[in-house]
Amino acid sequence: MQLGYEFNSWEFIAAGGPVSVTVAVILLVMSIASWYLIVSKSIEVWRTQKAFRDYVKNFWNASTLAASSRLEHKTALANLAWQAITAAEHHKAFVAKNADKVTQDEFIARAMNRTIAEENSKMEQGLTVLASVGSVSPFVGLFGTVWGIYHALASISLSGQATLDKVAGPVGEALIMTALGLAVAIPAVLAYNALVRSNRELNGVMEKFGYELHTLLTTGAVMAAKQNKVNSALDAKEHMTKERIHSVEVPA
Repeated sequence: MQLGYEFNSWEFIAAGGPVSVTVAVILLVMSIASWYLIVSKSIEVWRTQKAFRDYVKNFWNASTLAASSRLEHKTALANLAWQAITAAEHHKAFVAKNADKVTQDEFIARAMNRTIAEENSKMEQGLTVLASVGSVSPFVGLFGTVWGIYHALASISLSGQATLDKVAGPVGEALIMTALGLAVAIPAVLAYNALVRSNRELNGVMEKFGYELHTLLTTGAVMAAKQNKVNSALDAKEHMTKERIHSVEVPA
């Protein structure tokens, strides 16, 4: 009794010559790179979310604006606050006499928009690799499949045995390359979409914090809703201190 074709993926890849081996190595490198980025970026996003929550709480609970600006500058929000306060102080020292050329509102807003754009660019690092892997790896696998089928059919033609079992086995093995390409692409695409959404949420936090800080620096007081929220978290003494700082110490 004739046995069926015995599938062996590694032998098939090796039999495909340098082209099949190169395709397999490329898919392996893509997989390693994408999983490294998936793990590292996921941890980075989780840490950033926690750092944002802690910084916002510490910033608005600080006794003075100067104390707020001295908080650790290890997060995007800290950098945003420092740049905004620095811009306000710079405008007061050097631009106030030419306020008709650039207002304090516009000067601070430009500094904050530039900082937000820079921080967004930092958070998006690595996402291009995930997007490229997700879009390219299926085609790399498909190329490997096409080459494998060609190589298998050429071998069968030389052997002169074109029976169904002799054709189906090598062709079935060739489809492994397509499966490998999809196995690399699917996690990369899912992770890319999740990370883009997370970065969008972090950007929303920066935009909200920036708007509240911009209001404080340009008007000398926080929004009523923000002030009520701060008041509920502070005792009477801290509240009086915060009121005084937010209304007097802000650069004008």
